[in-house]
Amino acid sequence: MKLYYAPGTCAVACWIALEWAGADFEAVRADSASETFRRINPLAMVPALDIGGPRAMTQADAILAYIAEMYPDAQLGPDADAQGRFEFAESMAFLTGDFHPAFWPFFAPQRFTTDHTPHALDQVRAASYVRIDRVMQHLDRLIGQGSHVYRERRTVADAYAYIMVRWTAKLPRTWKDYPNIARFHVRMDQDPTVQDVLGRSTA
Repeated sequence: MKLYYAPGTCAVACWIALEWAGADFEAVRADSASETFRRINPLAMVPALDIGGPRAMTQADAILAYIAEMYPDAQLGPDADAQGRFEFAESMAFLTGDFHPAFWPFFAPQRFTTDHTPHALDQVRAASYVRIDRVMQHLDRLIGQGSHVYRERRTVADAYAYIMVRWTAKLPRTWKDYPNIARFHVRMDQDPTVQDVLGRSTA
């Protein structure tokens, strides 16, 4: 099994989850411009998980859900009750559908304007701050007084949220400005598996 990743992306969350699960896999740094990787994932995006099937698995939330299901002993997925499954699915949908897209104008402002002058691109980035703040506040409420995204225990949602929360480091408001996220971030920083993956993914 091979996980294709790029440093700092959501693919690193999949790497963390695979390590937590005790999976046997190889992490491969993807070259999105290469024809080789485009054959693996025609979208030329990470993550991509090759398990030897007819095509690689894609999309971080789907891969994380697969990891949680395939390694039940690691208890990285939802609780078995219907309410628990809903809460978990709702949290993952928020991270995928609201949290991640809030950063797109910041990272790729040229996609959101036909004016590519430095001033116009800076304006697009500045406009993203309000939406990013809104999703950060919501994540802060989800974490609450605990230190996990879901039901005060470790799940793949923690890895997913952590990697994206780190993206705020260069914004006017960083993860340190949200008390519950800050506590969550510190706890994740203290996880030896997380630190090992971060070190290897940027090497």
